[in-house]
Amino acid sequence: MMLHQKIKTEIKQAMLAKEPVRLAVSRGLVAACTNELVARRRKPDEWLSDDETLTVIRRSVKQHQDSIDQFRAGGRADLVEQETAELKILKTYLPAAPAGGPPEMDEKELKKLVQAKITALGAVSIKEAGKITGAMMKDLKGQADGALVKKIVLLSIRQ
Repeated sequence: MMLHQKIKTEIKQAMLAKEPVRLAVSRGLVAACTNELVARRRKPDEWLSDDETLTVIRRSVKQHQDSIDQFRAGGRADLVEQETAELKILKTYLPAAPAGGPPEMDEKELKKLVQAKITALGAVSIKEAGKITGAMMKDLKGQADGALVKKIVLLSIRQ
């Protein structure tokens, strides 16, 4: 069963189990998947591939993490608690180790890869940071946070 289908069946399971948080998360993910289908100019009743669904889930995880930071800064502990509960459920859909690699690449290993990419592309100026970051994100395929990659690229080029 595809991940998109699994998420859709979990709506019914969450209703039967009377789990409102899981139900809300599942419904939100199905809506996000439908939006992704429409954005890709496909019919809303089609299924996303597992990679496409993981992209949608990762995007949602990032949005929830940003919301938690904002609510924490605003002193809204009640909303932080709600978003944290939803984030915990979202993370259950993410694989433990994408593509056989580590779930998140550590900074030390990432620095080595960035240096290799800078050497391979012959980048010497800060103006080429976007090109390197884009190439790194394409190579990493979700194994590292984009903000961290950008930070390491900028620091590596400046040295």
